[in-house]
Amino acid sequence: QVQLVESGGGLVQAGGSLRLSCAASGRLFSISTMGWYRQAPGKQRELVATITVGGSTNYAHSVKGRFTIGRDNAKNTVYLQMSSLKPEDTAVYYCHADGVVYWSGSRQYSGSDYWGQGTQVTVSS
Repeated sequence: QVQLVESGGGLVQAGGSLRLSCAASGRLFSISTMGWYRQAPGKQRELVATITVGGSTNYAHSVKGRFTIGRDNAKNTVYLQMSSLKPEDTAVYYCHADGVVYWSGSRQYSGSDYWGQGTQVTVSS
């Protein structure tokens, strides 16, 4: 009932910028928190940034000051503007949604822990 689709990954040189987007689809009523996680080869998936429906943000220390997360609640979309990219930012970036309320038929349901399929970001040195 809820799908997350990322876009915007690619290859960029160190010091460059990329913007990731993630659109949530389905008969959505609200999404409490949206965010981005990443997983590099051989490493565990880690938090990059999250944003609540009210606009409160949280960033991993490694990206503070370089990445900016934003969302458009009307479009159920979350963005990640990445600047001053480093080779160590290379990873698959996953969109995440939590605290989702959606319609199925005439009833409302709630769900949590939804993931997108991931988009590759590669930063060359």
